[in-house]
Amino acid sequence: MSSQTCRRWLTPALICVGLALAACSQEAGESGEPDMTIENGMQVSLEYTLKLDDETVVDSNVGEEPWTYTQGAGEMIPGVEKGVVGMTIGEAKEITVSPEDGFGETIPDAIREVPKSEIPEGALKLGAELQGQGPGGEVIRARVTEIRDETVMVDFNHPLAGQTLHFTVKVVDAQQGSTLITPAAE
Repeated sequence: MSSQTCRRWLTPALICVGLALAACSQEAGESGEPDMTIENGMQVSLEYTLKLDDETVVDSNVGEEPWTYTQGAGEMIPGVEKGVVGMTIGEAKEITVSPEDGFGETIPDAIREVPKSEIPEGALKLGAELQGQGPGGEVIRARVTEIRDETVMVDFNHPLAGQTLHFTVKVVDAQQGSTLITPAAE
């Protein structure tokens, strides 16, 4: 092949490669890496604020360490996982989560009447949080909802059960892989 034939063949090929690289760099954003959309198996770091219907802020990590979890692994409530799918790094979004996709409906049978003698004296007040151990060694949490003459009503439902949850989330980072990093338990 002559050098002229080679140049005629290479020039259009190099132009195509150059155009493809330019298109990739335009899609990549400022970091130079392609925008990643959140999908199952990714390590996702979120900044969030959680509010109730009455605008009460229940929790927020804005200005603190982001919450990091593996998308699709059941480490986050289902409603937030569903809402985050398809988001990209830096994107913010409002996500409304129904009780079914949050902490579940309130289960009436999970509210029990317990003799006062079984409750520690310091916990005999409305709203007191109790912690115990179940038959399999699991941690069981409950809260005092009513104090009667001889008994106490104790609610074993999650405190946010039955609530519609309003999250404002921002994807701070997303990586391929499934290394688990979560905030320490309180």
